[in-house]
Amino acid sequence: MGELTKEEVRAAARRVSLPVADKPESMELCFVPNGNYVQFIEAYSRESGSPLTKSGGEIVDEEGTVIGRHGGVHQFTIGQRKGLGFAAGKPLYVISIDRENNRVVVGDDASVRTTTCEVENINWIAHEFVNEPLRAVVKIRHKHVPADATVTPQDATRARVAFDTPQRAITSGQGAVFYEGDRVLGGGWIR
Repeated sequence: MGELTKEEVRAAARRVSLPVADKPESMELCFVPNGNYVQFIEAYSRESGSPLTKSGGEIVDEEGTVIGRHGGVHQFTIGQRKGLGFAAGKPLYVISIDRENNRVVVGDDASVRTTTCEVENINWIAHEFVNEPLRAVVKIRHKHVPADATVTPQDATRARVAFDTPQRAITSGQGAVFYEGDRVLGGGWIR
C-alpha cells in the first residue's frame, strides 16, 4: 500500500466494505479518545503493572531557582508553555525534564531552541546508506515545518542532524524524517 495515494487506499477500503473507508482524518492519537494524555499515561502505567508516582517535584529555571511545583514529570513535554501551574509574568517553556531528580526545567523561547539532535533506528527508505553527510529538509514532528539541515550518518542506523537555523522543542522520542523535495529519504527516532 506504500505506493498508493490516500484516495486509492480509501477506494480499496470501500471496495471491501471496511467501516473506516470514509472515517474523517485525525492527527491525534486514536487511542486517546478524550484527548487527556496524562490520564491515558497514568492508566496505561497502572494496567502494565508499573504505576507512576504522583509525587510532587520542583519546577526550576535554568539557574536552578525553584519557581513552582508539579504533580509528576509525566504531565509535561518539551516546549510546553500552557498548564505549567504558575504565572511568571513572561512566557516560559519546558526546556528539559529531569526524571531522575523529579524536576521540570523551564526557560524562555530561545532556550527551547537548538540546532542539533541525534537520530537512531534510522530506516533509509529511498536512499541507500552512504557514510557521508547529506543535505536534506528534516521534519521533527507532525506540525513542524521541515527545515534545512545536514544529516551526518554515524553508522547505518544513527545520524547527527545539524539544522541551518535553531529549531523549537526538539524532543527525545519523536520521529525525525529526512526529505529531498517530496521524496522521503529515511527517518528515525530522536534520541
